[in-house]
Amino acid sequence: MGVTFPNESPAYRAARNRLLQREVALRREMEAVAAEIRALPPGGAVPEDYEFDHIDSKGAPAKVRLSELFRPATDTLILYHYMFPRHRGDNRRGPSSGPMAELPVEEGPCPSCTALLDNWEGAVPHVEGLGANIAAVAKAPIQRVAACAAHRGWRNLKVLSAANNSFKRDYHGEDEEGQQVPMLTVFHKGADGLIRLSWASELLFLPTEPGQDPRHVGTVEPMWTLLDLTPGGRPDAYEQIEYECCRPEAPAST
Repeated sequence: MGVTFPNESPAYRAARNRLLQREVALRREMEAVAAEIRALPPGGAVPEDYEFDHIDSKGAPAKVRLSELFRPATDTLILYHYMFPRHRGDNRRGPSSGPMAELPVEEGPCPSCTALLDNWEGAVPHVEGLGANIAAVAKAPIQRVAACAAHRGWRNLKVLSAANNSFKRDYHGEDEEGQQVPMLTVFHKGADGLIRLSWASELLFLPTEPGQDPRHVGTVEPMWTLLDLTPGGRPDAYEQIEYECCRPEAPAST
């Protein structure tokens, strides 16, 4: 049964019906790619049970092993490599308030990564409620990462620091010069307890096609996929830590 909306023109309906066929094909292709991801052979076993820094339930710095990030009866772990500190070539302004405002810009978090994790914060209870585990791994000291997370209002998303291990370097979340890279990695724990890499966003390292941004995690970026549905599309701009429209007002002087 066809759908129409008030006062639409025949030209709009004809073009929309043609586009619907492409959307059906895109959905079919996305499902096929997802099935192939699930069907990949087992990846390489992790070389060690990495020890990360985190903040425990009492608010104190503590250690946690990679294997401990899997809750009982779960076998999947999603780890995003948070670019914190940001890339040295990133000249976007830093925040005007909060603990990150006190840092030199180059030592602060990447605005794009921060925007992505802002998007994920509300999804975490659903992701974990359906049986996966998810966390963000930065390179900055854990106290700094935790302060940033608290200021952003992240109550659900776990944040970790790999400042004292080689995890980010081993899994291409850091390059040979120590620059941070926004990799997304997924790990699977087998029935034998062995943890292996299941999938990683390697699309990041392929040459970018003309007119295309890297989009290596394009299907998990809600902000951009929402803007894709608008007449203007994605604006020719990068994410910011804060925006002119939404900056907190400075306190009135007395």
